[in-house]
Amino acid sequence: MPRANRTILAGHTYHVTHRCHDRAFLLRFARDRQAYRHWVRDSLPRWEVDLLTYCITSNHVHLLVKATDTDQLAAFMQRVAGGMAQAYNLRKRRSGAFWSDRYHAAMVEDGEHLWRCMRYIDLNMVRAGRVAHPSEWEWTGWAELMGERKRNKLLNMDALLAALDVSTAAEFRKQHRDAIADSLAHGPGVREPWWSESVAVGSAEFTATIERRLRADYTRRHLESNQTDTGLWTIRETAQMPYGP
Repeated sequence: MPRANRTILAGHTYHVTHRCHDRAFLLRFARDRQAYRHWVRDSLPRWEVDLLTYCITSNHVHLLVKATDTDQLAAFMQRVAGGMAQAYNLRKRRSGAFWSDRYHAAMVEDGEHLWRCMRYIDLNMVRAGRVAHPSEWEWTGWAELMGERKRNKLLNMDALLAALDVSTAAEFRKQHRDAIADSLAHGPGVREPWWSESVAVGSAEFTATIERRLRADYTRRHLESNQTDTGLWTIRETAQMPYGP
């Protein structure tokens, strides 16, 4: 069963990534991406986890979530990943692992840095060359974020607006549309590994606070703080425990 990295603290926003075993394209068919979304929808009411947005690709998933309790997040991910794997293997008469062993959860600072993470998630399939705009990939939070999905909603928009410090959904939608349009005008960009390989991403103050708390919790952690060329500060765990996606 998939396990989270052990360096997350309660009460944050988390960018969760999980990759299919051996990077295989086990989610390449629409019915399988839809099945994963079903497991997310069915599991959200069972635990105190708020989904802010998501992207289901052909071989990995991105979930942006809020959770006040890391045990709740772990239980949620266990049910989603485990349920999906079991159902897939049963239908395909397949045995063996569906997921890479460990999903990864990176703590993302609310506000400006969360905006940047959302743009990165939404542009995933554009960077992959599958679509020209996030709205063209059905298995994301885009339609719901833009107020276009009226049924089977997954996202907690109130939690998202609070985390972004935005007053109204209309204000959010304008800012996010404009930011995506600006990004596309300059090209979709390249993969930014810190969103899926770091312990925490944010400002210098945010990451310093996280690092102090983690070191106080477990003094033998091997942590490294760096500033990216885009101005973000990150914390990475440099021990030999692998990250996942």
